[in-house]
Amino acid sequence: MYLRNITQELVEALEDSPVLFLRGARQVGKSTLVKNLLSDAYKAKYVTLDNATSLALAADDPTAFIAGQPKPLIIDEVQRVPELLLAIKEAVDNDRKPGQFLLTGSANLLTLPLVSDSLAGRMEIQTLWPLAQVEIHRHKADFVETLFNKDFIREYETNEYDLPEMIVTGGYPEVMARKSLKRRDAWFESYLTSIIERDIRDIARIQETAVMLKLVRLLATRTANQLNLSELSRTMQIPNATLRRYMDLLEKVFLIHFLPAWGPNLGKRLVKSPKLYLVDCGLAAHLMGADADRLKNTPELAGQLVETFVVNEVLKHLTWSNVSATPYHFRTHAGLEVDMVLEKTSGEIACIEIKQSAQVAPKHFRGLKTLKEDLGDKFKAGVVLYGGKDIVPFGEDLFAVPISMLWR
Repeated sequence: MYLRNITQELVEALEDSPVLFLRGARQVGKSTLVKNLLSDAYKAKYVTLDNATSLALAADDPTAFIAGQPKPLIIDEVQRVPELLLAIKEAVDNDRKPGQFLLTGSANLLTLPLVSDSLAGRMEIQTLWPLAQVEIHRHKADFVETLFNKDFIREYETNEYDLPEMIVTGGYPEVMARKSLKRRDAWFESYLTSIIERDIRDIARIQETAVMLKLVRLLATRTANQLNLSELSRTMQIPNATLRRYMDLLEKVFLIHFLPAWGPNLGKRLVKSPKLYLVDCGLAAHLMGADADRLKNTPELAGQLVETFVVNEVLKHLTWSNVSATPYHFRTHAGLEVDMVLEKTSGEIACIEIKQSAQVAPKHFRGLKTLKEDLGDKFKAGVVLYGGKDIVPFGEDLFAVPISMLWR
C-alpha cells in the first residue's frame, strides 16, 4: 500500500470544513485513502454508492437517506446520486460543525450547476491524482516550495532510473502491480471502456461510446500540445459544439486536463488556447501504442510523453505543497514558450522548461530568460528539468535540474 502525501491536507480540511470533497479519476486510490483516514484520524460511517442497495436507497429519497445516517459520514462515489448534495446542504445549514461529510467522486461535481447552487462556501475540494513518483518511492517532498526558494542541493547522489519505463507504467496503483506490458495493456483497455460506458453514461446519458473512445485515442496523440478544436473537429468529422461537449465530459471524468495560457494581461488569458494533457502518462503511452523501447528510439514521441509526465508530477506536488500557486503555460506568437508557469497570488512567478535530453544548452533557457527580463523582481526562479544528473546554475535564478529531483 502506498502512503499518499495529500493525507495531512485532508485531515486539516476535516478540522474546519463541514464538507470535504475528494475528487479524482477512478482507480487512483480515493476509497483506500478515505478508509485509511477512517481507521486512523477520522471516525465515521462509510457508505459507497457502488453498492446497489445503498444506491437505490439514496436515489429513492436523498433527504431521508442523509437524515437517517450518523455523522460524520463518508459517501463514496457521490456523483452517482448528485441529488444527495441538496440534502447535505440542508444538514450542514442546520449544523455547521466541521468534518460532517467526506465525499468522494470520480466525476468532477464542481461542473454541475447543482453543486455550485448547493454547497458553495460549505465544501472544500481536494484532488487525488494517480500516484506521484515521490509516493511510489515513499518520500515526502515539495518540489514547488523547493523551486520558489531555489533550495536545490548542489551535490547529491542520484540512483539510476528508467524514465521511459516510469512513463509507460504511469501512476494507477493497480497498474503498478502488473509486471508485464501485456497485462498493463489489458488493464488500460478495460479501464477506459469502463469509464466511458459507465461514468460518462451516468452523468450525461451519452450513447455514442465508440465515438468517445475514438476521441480519447486521438487526444492521446495531442497530449502536451495546444488545443486546436477546429483541427480536431475536422479530423473526427463531428461539429464543434458536439466536440466541446465530449471534451467537457472527458475532463469531468478525469481522463484529460488543460493547462491555461499565462500572460501579463489578465483579461487576455482566457482567450488564449490552453495546452491539453492526459491525466496519466501510462494511459497516454498505451493509447499511442508506445512501449519503453519505442520511447527510447522516437525522440518526438518521447518529448510529448516526458512533458506530460513532468507536468502531471508538478500538479501532484501542488496538491500538498506549502506554496499555493496556479499553473499555466506560456507561448508567444513568435513561438517563444515556457512549459509551466507557476504564479502565486502575490504575482511571484517560478517557471519550468522540460527537456528529455541528458544535456542542457543555453538555448534551452531562452523562454525563461525572456520572462525573467520582463518580470523583474516577480521572477523568483526558472529551471530546465532534464534527463541528466547534475544541478547546474545558468545565471542568476536559473538552473538546470534533473527530472529526478521530483522524487529524490
